[in-house]
Amino acid sequence: MKNLNYLNKYRQDVRHIYGTNGDEYNGAFKIYVNGRSFFVIASNGGGWEHVSVTPCNQKRKTCPTWEEMCVIKDMFFEEDEWAVEYHPSKSDYVNNHNYCLRLWRPIGQDLVTPPKIYV
Repeated sequence: MKNLNYLNKYRQDVRHIYGTNGDEYNGAFKIYVNGRSFFVIASNGGGWEHVSVTPCNQKRKTCPTWEEMCVIKDMFFEEDEWAVEYHPSKSDYVNNHNYCLRLWRPIGQDLVTPPKIYV
């Protein structure tokens, strides 16, 4: 994950919830992509880098698009880093927000990835 201090102008004050506004690898941000706003939470605990992306506009009931997620992925991860969206088994599924998508990357280990020709 990138050092997120370069996104400080988008950082949200969440001290009342988390007791801190985060650091270079953790925090809450209001990000704009092509005129659409997203609430993004970035964290790096438990052996994982994690970015959760939720649309701010509750009237538009849609998940972020592929293109929007690509822009946000590039904002939070280095260009040579892989990040994935997992689709868990039904028994492990948790849905805290209907329109939230998440990017994951394990810390200190490479993701198993398909051959480049298949991507």
